[in-house]
Amino acid sequence: MAPCFAVPHPPATDRFRLEPLGPQHNAADHAAWTSSIAHIRANPDFAGRSWPPPGGMTLEANLDDLRQHAEDFDRRVGFTYTVLSVPEDDVIGCVYIYSSRHESGVTDVRSWVRADHASLDTELYRVVSDWLAREWPFERVAYAPR
Repeated sequence: MAPCFAVPHPPATDRFRLEPLGPQHNAADHAAWTSSIAHIRANPDFAGRSWPPPGGMTLEANLDDLRQHAEDFDRRVGFTYTVLSVPEDDVIGCVYIYSSRHESGVTDVRSWVRADHASLDTELYRVVSDWLAREWPFERVAYAPR
């Protein structure tokens, strides 16, 4: 059953902004994460996980993933945002907000930025953490500190 709350407007700073991830971001999203696989895997949110796949994936497979994230957002079972640079609007990262598969009542949050924007990782963590605490109705959030 989908949660009953208004999805908050995504945050923006003078360096980046978030918007719901969808198929329209496919080429830029694919380029962003495939250019930064080692960097993302070193991130505390992705260490020991199977994503991103070491060999990458096709653009078509990535599109299928983006469609699934958009469907999850529409069904309100997960909320995935692309991180866009300001003012260029280049995809530079992603934020995933999903109920934990392991702990009832916990919302898992993960984020990454491209290796060439690594300096934004801590700021993204801070902005997203503040946004979640201020505007989302989650009781407990699991989001690895930076």
